[in-house]
Amino acid sequence: MLNAETYVTSTEGIGGRIRVHNRDFQVEELPLMEPSGSGPNTWIWMEKEDRTTLDVLLDIARELHLDRRRMGFAGMKDRNAVTRQWICVSNTDPEDVKGIEDRIRNVRFLKVTSNEKKLRMGQLRGNRFRILIRGPEADDPLEKTRETLAELQEKGVPNYYGWQRFGSPRAITHLVGRALVHGDVKGAVDTYIGNPIEGESELVSRARRAYDMGDLEGAYELMPASLRYERMMLRVLIRDLGKGELSEKSYITAVHALPKPLKRMFVHAYQSYLFNRVVSERAALGINSYLEGDIIIDNEQHIIHDPDPREVEEMIINFEAHPTAPLYGSKVPLADGKPGEIERRILEEEGVSLPDFNSIEVPKLGSHGMRRAIRFRIWDVSAALNPEGIKVEFSIPKGCYATSVLREIMKKDVA
Repeated sequence: MLNAETYVTSTEGIGGRIRVHNRDFQVEELPLMEPSGSGPNTWIWMEKEDRTTLDVLLDIARELHLDRRRMGFAGMKDRNAVTRQWICVSNTDPEDVKGIEDRIRNVRFLKVTSNEKKLRMGQLRGNRFRILIRGPEADDPLEKTRETLAELQEKGVPNYYGWQRFGSPRAITHLVGRALVHGDVKGAVDTYIGNPIEGESELVSRARRAYDMGDLEGAYELMPASLRYERMMLRVLIRDLGKGELSEKSYITAVHALPKPLKRMFVHAYQSYLFNRVVSERAALGINSYLEGDIIIDNEQHIIHDPDPREVEEMIINFEAHPTAPLYGSKVPLADGKPGEIERRILEEEGVSLPDFNSIEVPKLGSHGMRRAIRFRIWDVSAALNPEGIKVEFSIPKGCYATSVLREIMKKDVA
């Protein structure tokens, strides 16, 4: 997990491997509400494998000849997994949706029904995970797994952002965001389209190298259709180049060619990258205790002002309140004391200021920032022996990452 350096459990890691097969990693959304069965909007309870949520939505929009903006979902789900979640198509008949299922790759529609309301981002309680850890290397791995899970239930889990946040396996999303925050829009586009990395196919590497050498049309011709977002941006640049030289506006337009959820992820990913670094240092000082200067939030995300140290310590122990770290932005408050020293030093080392996060050349991609808990609660926990390893099950809140739990169990970097 990028910038994650600290473990909070005292147990020996069991090692092993995850995601050997997609079925080893299963995720099921815990919705806030179930659809009523009537209304103008179609809700789909879908199971997908080896697809991102956004890719599936784009495919459905294409097949229904609809604008992507009529599609809604509560949360992004892993590509390299088997996942179940609700998605929504506004002002559409369920029968029209049922007719396209066979044309959506690696997706099953488990239920298609109607609802009065649309589905919005964040409208879920959390996610339930069933994960197989293959080939554990420790002696008595089941007992060690149960001990780790018990310690996490008592202390909480470090609230790190997982590799998916940064675009795994091509983890460059935060680098695009960093360029945007530093005011370098061309650098952001260059990082996204060019910049070949180890592990990509030779064809993709050739396409990216062609872009880096200034051959936009060659890059477009080589770029596989599966890299639809790079191709979206290239079309804009090729069009503008045909009219003359590329300008700053050309690169801004190229970023805006991307779907809204994706382009908003760039700055969010950079914020997440910095957040992980703060959490690593703050968690080393105690993840489930109050430090003077901490900014504390309750379970409704409200800041507890002028906290009484003894009272807030009790609230933290009972998971009624949590120490926080910043998702840096133009209006986010920074802590005082030792936590504040960490937060300000990391900003200085990055060479950015809080206003930079909302002074971005690409409109509507800036962020005011917020405080986020440095830990999360885990519930409905179990572990069992499997012929091929250890099967763990647990539920966690929305916006949190199962790999933070697995990292503590395995004591190794996981993605």
